[in-house]
Amino acid sequence: MSDVIACIDGSPAATRVCDYASWAAKQLDAPLTFLHVLDHSRYPVESNLSGNLLLGGRETLLTELSELDAKRNKLALEQGRLLLESVVQRATDAGVETPKQSQRHGNLVETLGELQTQTRLLIIGKMGEEHAGEAAQIGDHVELVLRAMHKPVLVVPSDFTPPKSFMIAFDGSPTCRDGVAMLASSPLLAGLPCHLVAVGGDEQVQEEMARAESVLTEAGHQVQSVQLEGEVEPTLHHYQQDNGIDLVVMGAYGHSRIREFLVGSTTRKMITNAKVPHFVLR
Repeated sequence: MSDVIACIDGSPAATRVCDYASWAAKQLDAPLTFLHVLDHSRYPVESNLSGNLLLGGRETLLTELSELDAKRNKLALEQGRLLLESVVQRATDAGVETPKQSQRHGNLVETLGELQTQTRLLIIGKMGEEHAGEAAQIGDHVELVLRAMHKPVLVVPSDFTPPKSFMIAFDGSPTCRDGVAMLASSPLLAGLPCHLVAVGGDEQVQEEMARAESVLTEAGHQVQSVQLEGEVEPTLHHYQQDNGIDLVVMGAYGHSRIREFLVGSTTRKMITNAKVPHFVLR
């Protein structure tokens, strides 16, 4: 069975990622794995300073620098181990059965790519350790992860609140239609009221919305379909805020007006302005 995989680091986002991951694992009745990755660019497995020409033959200093790097790496590993133990205990207290933990040394995006076949849902914080304390920015890895993953990703911006409703940013694309079918058959959001929202769109989008509404209604969701006009990002977020919606669902890539904001700098703007989790489909 594929796992819910939750990425954690030393940022304040670790507890909220843990809480959303625990909720998702219980909703899906799926195993939960917490993943901590030590970026090799910050914590190399081995330090090699022999090529530093500025230090010349000062072997004692080279040795001390190498030992310092090794100590930093060892402390980072220990910090990660303690962090993993903490979130595993938190998830256990929340009712998750036997949550697992994994610590790896490497690149986060590459590591997640290697784990895709065993991933059912990936959960990642809006801001990582390097951006802790920055009010607006998102972590550098978020966009790269969204581009690289071919599994659903839940981006968590705030403290955990069990979703009581959700909104699908609908554009009629194959990705969005597949996402509707997946959500209709999934226990993740079972029974929650759904807002099916399109920004702009022609008659074909209207027809696809009607089909999507039928699929979701048959699955037990109370569905409200709306077509709006305006700029995509502020229009969607204003609707979400005005209607007290707890979670936004959207496709990751494409050429429609809704999905074009997920490419390049607009992705950063969309998730930066997010006040609720965004569930990104591929």
